[in-house]
Amino acid sequence: MTVQDQTAADETTAQGVSLTDGAASKVKGLLEAEGRDDMSLRIAVQPGGCSGLRYQLFFDDRSLDGDVVATFNGVDVVTDRMSAPYLTGATIDFMDTIEKQGFTIDNPSASGSCACGDSFH
Repeated sequence: MTVQDQTAADETTAQGVSLTDGAASKVKGLLEAEGRDDMSLRIAVQPGGCSGLRYQLFFDDRSLDGDVVATFNGVDVVTDRMSAPYLTGATIDFMDTIEKQGFTIDNPSASGSCACGDSFH
């Protein structure tokens, strides 16, 4: 990777959310199992949850005005323009251990969260 490529990657991450290799692999697998290659992983922030805001993570085939799109290992991650500021620098990972299975979001912009892990402030 050249310095210019690394700078572009850093800017993409700084402007929005990033997806780990493990999460990208899981997303690809889920989409392949459904026979879909026309969908993106959308992450949004909505009011609610016990801490004030909650994450929504779902597959979407829509393209909305102002969407922020980044591609990680062939997986498009889409964030709407209202959610993007809340997700700057956040990382989506996929955990598959005996203790926990599912997608996790590490968000440095969150000042606190609750025990459920789905909401933050």
